[in-house]
Amino acid sequence: MNANDYQIFDAGDVVLQSGRTFTSMKIAYKTYGQLAPDRSNVIVYPTSFSAQHYDTEWLVREGGALDPSRYFIVIPNLFGNGLSSSPSNTGWPLVGDRYPQVTYDDAVRVQQRLLAEVFGIERVKLVYGWSMGGMQAYHWASVFPDLVDKIAVVCGAARCAPHNAVFIESVRAALTADPAYRDGIFTEKPVRGERAMGRIYAAWALSQAFYRDELWRGLGYSSLEDFLVRSWEVNFARRDPSDLLAQLWTWQHGDISANDRFNGDLPAALAAIKSRVLLMPGDHDLYFRVEDNRRESVHLRDVQLKPIPSVWGHRAGNPAQNPQDAVFIENAVRELLDS
Repeated sequence: MNANDYQIFDAGDVVLQSGRTFTSMKIAYKTYGQLAPDRSNVIVYPTSFSAQHYDTEWLVREGGALDPSRYFIVIPNLFGNGLSSSPSNTGWPLVGDRYPQVTYDDAVRVQQRLLAEVFGIERVKLVYGWSMGGMQAYHWASVFPDLVDKIAVVCGAARCAPHNAVFIESVRAALTADPAYRDGIFTEKPVRGERAMGRIYAAWALSQAFYRDELWRGLGYSSLEDFLVRSWEVNFARRDPSDLLAQLWTWQHGDISANDRFNGDLPAALAAIKSRVLLMPGDHDLYFRVEDNRRESVHLRDVQLKPIPSVWGHRAGNPAQNPQDAVFIENAVRELLDS
């Protein structure tokens, strides 16, 4: 990683939804392409769980849907990912169990300040996101209904579903069961906890059909155990465990209606969205379900529900290793942008 590969926006002291103050809250971000003179070509591309912009920029390419020769693309790294403000890089006194929990609402408000204060951007053409990025896209359209033309929610939702929340509980339990986790903090690297977390995630991120058809062989793995060890056990070991817990909290508490404006009324929050909405759940996704998006779509003004036909489950929405699903997503996003 190149330390000069991204910029930092210091938002100063930010009062969060919880009422806590996050001092000197910072977003790490990277831009691609040129901002049009009238600032009409802006795409915001928030990151997903544990991802940094390095992990998602494969989608930004000339000739692709997120084409930097046409659009000015901003990837804001979500709080808790190790580059933006996170437990791993935040100093005293916001350390350990004193770290303030950050909601998606908090995140997109600081992202909007970044666009306005650094670039003078007042309107966004598209917010595109996968998974936690898709949940941020939903929040952009809800928090700023007059600023966002279109959103693409790929394997995401307006609210974390109960079954999704149970999955998150299992991941958190695996990580914090490690002996390194004591009294609310990690005293050393939780090697066993991260390995267990990876194996749980492997079962949920990909579908039963993916494993039945042994599609992991096409990724270069010699056996299922090889796939679990070399792909999944190491996947989250790249990140600080406290950062992972912080993002799990954000994910689990994601809800566009969890605020003083809507007081938990999700249909009202969905009905207030003015953006054109493209919902692309994976038809084999095990925790962001097609049915959840279908129920949301009933309350949206301008929506297209277009499930991704893929046995890659949740990973269908991030098909860096899966060209067929990448073509499906890019074609749908092109249609949305050109509509």
